Amino acid sequence: MPVWPGDPQPQFIQKMHLEKGDIATVTYINMGAHTGTHVDAPCHFIKGGEGVETLELETLAGPALVIEALNLPLITKEVLEEHAIPEGTERLLIKTDNSESWAKGMSEFDESYVAISEDGAKFLVEKGVKLVGVDGFSIAPFDAVVPTHEIILGARVVVIEGLNLAEISAGTYTLCCLPIKIAGSDGAPARTILMK
Repeated sequence: MPVWPGDPQPQFIQKMHLEKGDIATVTYINMGAHTGTHVDAPCHFIKGGEGVETLELETLAGPALVIEALNLPLITKEVLEEHAIPEGTERLLIKTDNSESWAKGMSEFDESYVAISEDGAKFLVEKGVKLVGVDGFSIAPFDAVVPTHEIILGARVVVIEGLNLAEISAGTYTLCCLPIKIAGSDGAPARTILMK
């Protein structure tokens, strides 16, 4: 799977295996905390911020709105305003052209992924969104990763990155996102599902 430039490729090594006569099959996993579908914790970009273990389960599970922002290079405030996100929306997932890449089995990192602009991030915080999920490698553009992260994580908005929304249509769902609980970690892989 593609990983952020400089991050290790995931490795899954079977140190023991029943087929080799061992008493059990045991797999070692080596990968970055921001591999595949994952959450970001405040300490990822906020000095003194909290780790992933502090993210509230009440925020990670519940009603979620999926919007489609297709054929766009960037998710700006203007784009979000056009979607007329209802007041009280706490969990927002944004489907972009990135999902098409996941559907095609993308294996290389693509710096041109669609992300949220700085003014889009401010809009989401002002709107009271508590969780935002994207189908790209990051909520922030590759050439400007800091501002969007600082705005969103600084407001303690939970971030899910690397969602595969290829088979999901716009609408309301129930979200269940369960990141691995790693004390003090800046992020964690997360099993994330949507239910109608």
